[in-house]
Amino acid sequence: MTRGATDGAVPQGTEGPKGRSRRSFAGARPVMDDVARLAGVSKQTVSRVLNDSPAVRPETREAVVAAMRTLGYRPSRSARSLASGRTRMLGVISFDAARYGPASILTAINSAAQEAGYLVSSIALDTADRDTLVRAVHTLSAEGADGLLAIAPQRWVGRALAEAALDVPLMVLENDLGDDASYVTADSRDGARQATEHLLKLGHGTVHHIAGPTGWLSAERRLEAWRDTLRAAGAEVPEPLIGDWSADSGYALGRRLAARPEVTAVFASNDQMALGVLRALHEAGRHVPDDVSVVGYDDIPEAAHMLPPLTTVRTDFAATGRRSLQLLLSRIDGSAKPLIDHIEPVRLVVRRSTGPARRGAVTRGR
Repeated sequence: MTRGATDGAVPQGTEGPKGRSRRSFAGARPVMDDVARLAGVSKQTVSRVLNDSPAVRPETREAVVAAMRTLGYRPSRSARSLASGRTRMLGVISFDAARYGPASILTAINSAAQEAGYLVSSIALDTADRDTLVRAVHTLSAEGADGLLAIAPQRWVGRALAEAALDVPLMVLENDLGDDASYVTADSRDGARQATEHLLKLGHGTVHHIAGPTGWLSAERRLEAWRDTLRAAGAEVPEPLIGDWSADSGYALGRRLAARPEVTAVFASNDQMALGVLRALHEAGRHVPDDVSVVGYDDIPEAAHMLPPLTTVRTDFAATGRRSLQLLLSRIDGSAKPLIDHIEPVRLVVRRSTGPARRGAVTRGR
């Protein structure tokens, strides 16, 4: 969990505002009462200054700020929350945080929160069970989070969050909880459509698909859009192969596709699985893109350096993270509509792993 620093060292025996002698704290941290006493104001006035209240006169504000500087006072989170009723702390729950997408989103959320004056307390869950998720939600709520962000890529996570009784705003990434929370997601359906159409326009009779694991919403959306795009084009729909997001699974499934001469185009649901496919095709003597074209998804930083450079669908994970943070803060301060849904656009990045289908190539879907 990310935590912020609080008070610093306390100097002693200097003159404060209005010529008052400053008390010696003998190593104790100054508190709001000390600032109020030195500035000659009430504790409530110090609270108003800390929260930028327009009701404080400029000269009073200057006296309070001068007292804080003299004392070396730095407001604690609890002191700020006295007047505002807020802790200025946000809770974030994530799954599979080691993967590129979730890690990029978390980094963007942390940066945007810091810029907005918030700290982030995050919990990364590795175990996929409802009880662990509920405990994480209760932990962040007990810490006084002003709002919660959940990166919820799996269907069961959405159901568990929908059933949780939360008394703070909730913003969900990837998962649509219906009437229970706002959500933010990248447009997986459009990305899969772009990838599939690109391969069809290159003359491939059909496109084989390596999907992400069952129960992952982005994987399901990409699979559905791939299938719908083939049907709309009148192309045969091959049986999809189900991976687990890893390069190992892409390699294992890629070996099966590489052994089939009719396969000329493959769309993998993420770049790591596409990397495994590239290796499998290379080992089988199938040249990319002359024999088989390959498209991935996400545009990880390494995609442009693969051999050949990978055509892929770019997802702006940083924009997704920032947008989710902005929408959550608007819910917290009451400036947003009760529910806001936002779908981030994606775009196809064409590189050298895709090319025209060879003349005379067999393009049966099975």
